[in-house]
Amino acid sequence: MTPRTRLAILVVSTPLVVFAVVGGFMGKVVAREDVTYQHLRVFEDVVSLVVNNYVESVDVERVMDGAMRGLAEGLDPDSAYVSPEQVAALERGETLPEGETGLNLTRQYYLRVVAVRDGSPAARAGLRTGDYLRAVDGRPTRNLSVFDGARLLRGPVGSKVALTVIRGSAAEPHEVELTRERLPATAVHGRLVDPVTGYVRIAALGPGTSERIRAEVDALGRGGATRLVIDLRGTADGSVDAAVEAARLFVAKGTLTAREQRGGPGVPVTAGAGDGAIAQPVVLLVTAGTAGPAEVFAAALVGAGRAEAVGERTLGRAAEQKLVRLPDGSGLWMTFARHLAPDGKPINGNGVAPSVAVDEPDVEFGAAPPADDVILERAIATLDAKKAA
Repeated sequence: MTPRTRLAILVVSTPLVVFAVVGGFMGKVVAREDVTYQHLRVFEDVVSLVVNNYVESVDVERVMDGAMRGLAEGLDPDSAYVSPEQVAALERGETLPEGETGLNLTRQYYLRVVAVRDGSPAARAGLRTGDYLRAVDGRPTRNLSVFDGARLLRGPVGSKVALTVIRGSAAEPHEVELTRERLPATAVHGRLVDPVTGYVRIAALGPGTSERIRAEVDALGRGGATRLVIDLRGTADGSVDAAVEAARLFVAKGTLTAREQRGGPGVPVTAGAGDGAIAQPVVLLVTAGTAGPAEVFAAALVGAGRAEAVGERTLGRAAEQKLVRLPDGSGLWMTFARHLAPDGKPINGNGVAPSVAVDEPDVEFGAAPPADDVILERAIATLDAKKAA
């Protein structure tokens, strides 16, 4: 092995070993050659072959950057390799610009839209759950993490961002320009859909959400509502703390959720005295765009028997990430905790299954959604059936 190869292997192996330690894979390396160490040896062999035999001179730093990104993003869509510049900004406490598009993203080959906030620039442009972003301001998303993509979408209020959107055929992308806006942290509104059914739309779970829900339900009750439909379709923004506080309104006793980290039991969050103030029958509307805090809320109500879910299985993304700094100044934005349903099963990766399955209808790009809301109609029919029983 040449000195040049040895140096290259040293350069690329150091951060990889750190990554393995952070992930918990090196616990027994000192004692024996476990599977992880074998993989590291294979990685060294690959580096040696590339450095010595690739047709062109290899930029080791660039190749290693790509390898680290692949390792992090191979864990789950929300984990990412973070550059030294991004780490420094995070450690300085720099906040993102206030201008938003209303898109919540995951990763599936390209960046894919999980949800679109009601009334946001993206919603007015007709973007929907399941759309793919092939490019952001001309930058291809094939090698972008969710971490990077979310930051590219942010900018000053009033600034513009150009998106190349795929829905259906990748051969016919749509060019969309959005003007960023300041979006509210909490979005709740209600109305009567019939003389006895109150409809509450929760578009984001943030500070004050539980108070807003309580106020809307009280107003609907004064208007004659004796039962509730809570719409969580395409709801992905907010915090788990806000979701738990909202769930307390409906669940009087038992476990609401639990937070689990590697190597330890789930830490439960339970209902307490004064919880469960809203007692009306409830049906939840959910889709594949229901994610994160909204899934924690839905799982709490379904698990307590307080609500049935109607629609599609939720996304299954109820986890937390944190920054782990690496010696060279870069870092890992890594999933370190996940939230559990009341029965102890992970929401992350599983989602919340509806008791009444109804697919959200497909809509062609630029077309108006169907006039009939089939998921809402099935929810009302479900409430009718419960009353008859």
